Amino acid sequence: MESGKNIVFLGMMGSGKSSIGFLVSKKLKLDFYDIDDHIEKKLDMKISEIFKNKGEVFFRKEEEKITLNILKKRKGVISLGGGAFINKNIRKEVLENHLSFWLKVDSNILLNRIKNSVKRPLTLNTSVNDLKKMNKIRSKYYSKALFKINCGKQKKEEIINKILNIYENYKINN
Repeated sequence: MESGKNIVFLGMMGSGKSSIGFLVSKKLKLDFYDIDDHIEKKLDMKISEIFKNKGEVFFRKEEEKITLNILKKRKGVISLGGGAFINKNIRKEVLENHLSFWLKVDSNILLNRIKNSVKRPLTLNTSVNDLKKMNKIRSKYYSKALFKINCGKQKKEEIINKILNIYENYKINN
């Protein structure tokens, strides 16, 4: 891998960033970093507990510190939290120094994947309209990613193969 560049997955919660990121890291024999997992380990709390007990502002500050630290010190495949790319410091670091992949999924598919998930505090009791609104707002940021992968009706293997092809072509041409 080009020295210093991580492969970074971004997108809405439930878009497959963690599962696809993990599988891509295995295929490329690179380390995998799930930012949400790192936050939970560091704070010894589940994301939902952090939101409930400390609030979203506290969570976002921790997310920024941990994300920037991992982006700058580690080399591998990184799965960002759903809202991380909204942060201008994280977004700037990712866009300037890493290969970013937006895993784009339709709101209706997302809702089916994440509804009633206690792991995802921003979506508990969320309506389709609320999720569509969040997806629309975040998509303005996500669309700045270097690569966009439409994940709607594709199987995981197809998505992974598409990412690996893009990655190989990028390496050859850069």
